[in-house]
Amino acid sequence: MSITKSTQYGNINISMDAVAALAGGVVTECYGVVGMASQKILKDGIAELLKKENYTKGIVVRNTDEGLELDMYIIVSHGVKISEVVREVQQRVKYMLEKTLELDFRQVNVYVQDVKVMK
Repeated sequence: MSITKSTQYGNINISMDAVAALAGGVVTECYGVVGMASQKILKDGIAELLKKENYTKGIVVRNTDEGLELDMYIIVSHGVKISEVVREVQQRVKYMLEKTLELDFRQVNVYVQDVKVMK
């Protein structure tokens, strides 16, 4: 599935994986974020830390009737205020995606899967 956009020069198709990869790159640059997590928690309750090429496993992009929605699964650093980190992630991702893709995102949902102690 992809997002289709029409311009005066023709049509543009943007894959959901491309949106997820762009959002994943923005998330990992936010203060307090250790990395992206898989949507599925492993059987022992520990979240899997994803590498750069697997960001699409930690982000779900949905195209609904009301607009685009984004679900992100992250791992945060121990000792940071989780609500502030989540708010910053939401604002930065929404801003960057809307600026880059010129599309409106109705919701940016952030799910904190784990808290890691950084050495």
